[in-house]
Amino acid sequence: MNQRPTITIITICYNAQSTISRTLESIQAQTYIDLEYLVIDGASRDATLELVSRLAPRARVFSERDQGIYDAMNKGLKHATGDYVWYINAGDALPLPTTVEELVSEAFADGREPDVIYGDTRLIDAEGRDLGLRRLRPPHELTWRSFEEGMLVCHQAFIVRRTLAPYYNLRYRFSSDVDWCIRVLREARCCFFIDRPIALYLNVGTTTANHRASLIERFEIMSEHYGLWRTLRQHLRFLFVRRR
Repeated sequence: MNQRPTITIITICYNAQSTISRTLESIQAQTYIDLEYLVIDGASRDATLELVSRLAPRARVFSERDQGIYDAMNKGLKHATGDYVWYINAGDALPLPTTVEELVSEAFADGREPDVIYGDTRLIDAEGRDLGLRRLRPPHELTWRSFEEGMLVCHQAFIVRRTLAPYYNLRYRFSSDVDWCIRVLREARCCFFIDRPIALYLNVGTTTANHRASLIERFEIMSEHYGLWRTLRQHLRFLFVRRR
């Protein structure tokens, strides 16, 4: 690999006309030249595709019905040709036009070729207002066991060497990204930390039913990777800390 890897940014969307403009503009504005941008659309019926065409003309667009967000993410991975893949979904954004340029400059200095590049995340609301840093903060040293403490790195701030990236497990409807990150880290040999926010994450509420289903899936994923009893002990510790 040369010193300027190609970064593939993938945006998953469906009927996202109310949120996607911020995403498209932030990626179109990037100063980094070796950038591939894919938009994986679930056959939107609103003005989403018109906005993509107008605001992000560099994007390669694939629009068809899918079986949910993780099926769409797998489609993005199949179409990606870059050295690294990075998921920035509709409503999310990159903080600055120089974000990709700066993180590549840092991560690949001194001949490094990391398997994973990760950083911090700022939360934003629907109007793009800053809600502060994400509660769970990324560690300076990241391994696959780090996620025993929860999803310490936001999926939108987690950039992976494409040849190392597996497909998402479609058995999980709400938390397959957690499983994906752990599987990536189990294979990664070098992770590089960017000590500042590299993604803006749209903070939207989820229904109680989806939240409960997500928690159940996360417990199943943690048990699969870390063992049932270890996961039970960890969850009991979380409950004890919260009640103190």
